[in-house]
Amino acid sequence: MTLLSDTRYLFVRFLKKLVRNPILLFFSLFQPIVFLVLFTQLLTRLANVPGVLPPGVSYLQFATAGILLQNAFSSALQSGNSIVADIDSGYLQKMLVTPVQRPAILLGRLLSDAFRVVIQSAIILGLAYLLGAYVVTGVLGVLFIFFTIAFFGLAWSGISLAIGMKTRSSETVFAIGGFITFPLLFLSPALFPLDFLPEWVQFVSQFNPISYAVEACRAFMIVGYDWATILPAWGVIGLVAVVTMSATLFQFRKVVS
Repeated sequence: MTLLSDTRYLFVRFLKKLVRNPILLFFSLFQPIVFLVLFTQLLTRLANVPGVLPPGVSYLQFATAGILLQNAFSSALQSGNSIVADIDSGYLQKMLVTPVQRPAILLGRLLSDAFRVVIQSAIILGLAYLLGAYVVTGVLGVLFIFFTIAFFGLAWSGISLAIGMKTRSSETVFAIGGFITFPLLFLSPALFPLDFLPEWVQFVSQFNPISYAVEACRAFMIVGYDWATILPAWGVIGLVAVVTMSATLFQFRKVVS
């Protein structure tokens, strides 16, 4: 068996496992959809305040990029719970006595996580379109948004995977995930314009990777191909990916050794 065929097999296995758990799929999308349908309507008059949003941009269109990142962030942090479940059920140990390529175990999971985030993002973008938000860069811009979201999801999956393999506790993964998700989200321009936030939040947001990722998606949504914003964002996400994947590989080697 090759690394490619092993990765494909495990990718399909993880997808089947996900499809067989529709409750998880529903509740993983429940929060972003509530934000999209309810939260954006509550703040729709924000667009009427002069100078807050770019001219002609509704709050729904502005906030959709942030909601996409919120979903990717939350979904990525669920990866750690899955690896803990595989360890507790003995599935991972059974895999290790087979001739499967060891890197394929991680690659299959990460690719399935990225695919799930893209499907969820497509659902959110479709619903946002029905509500009146659209992507000014068209189909190509949507594909770039999917790429950015999937890249971001891969980078942040490494955090929960490393925590899951280190602690082997779903409760700990869930607690740490909840602890960092909302602070990082609200310390970024995900849901509100940067100029609308307190000065100390504006300062902190400069060091928040979510700020860069959401601005890249927002550029595709409402600005256009603003590469001066998009390329640095991909660079920051890549840096996060290097750090988190290094931690994941370190913990994975300890688990399989």
